[in-house]
Amino acid sequence: MKILARSFYDQDTVDVAQALIGKILVRKINGNTISGVIVETEAYRYKDDPASHTYGGMTGRNQAMFGPVGRAYVYFTYGMHYCVNAVAKSQDCDAGAVLLRSLVPLQGIDFMSVQRNTCDISNLTNGPAKLTQALMITKKEYGEDLTKKSSLYITDGFEIKKSEILAGPRIGIKKAIDKLWNFKTTKNVFEEN
Repeated sequence: MKILARSFYDQDTVDVAQALIGKILVRKINGNTISGVIVETEAYRYKDDPASHTYGGMTGRNQAMFGPVGRAYVYFTYGMHYCVNAVAKSQDCDAGAVLLRSLVPLQGIDFMSVQRNTCDISNLTNGPAKLTQALMITKKEYGEDLTKKSSLYITDGFEIKKSEILAGPRIGIKKAIDKLWNFKTTKNVFEEN
């Protein structure tokens, strides 16, 4: 599979969030390759998005969202969970990132099961915190270049048509609930591929 080029992320954040559906997140750690198909994302922009971490301006926490596209933005939330994003924004936007919310496991399922302490494959990576726990993504991956073969990157994957992607409100936020920037597919990614 071909790693997504930096130019893939150099477009409107909402468009990238949709385009990431069906792509493959790859994690290399301790000699293991762990991967999964991205099946749910959320877009977060800048000044037009009060739900975004960047809405109030740049901080030490969110500076990756203002930086080069195609990098990982990892943050800690609720005092116990990490979440991983791909920095994506058009040239005319100062900041933006796509939250990776859910994967369908491909490789390293045994590794993921140990990390998540469950053998239930459907419950391994079906949430942003579960995903990072299963793939051992922590603050160490903050700023990782997703466009190079490294410890964390994203490749081409399965073809998902726009008609197979559902748009809805983002989950767990109280601001900008009118923005339908949560994207997911209910398609079985293993069918017809």
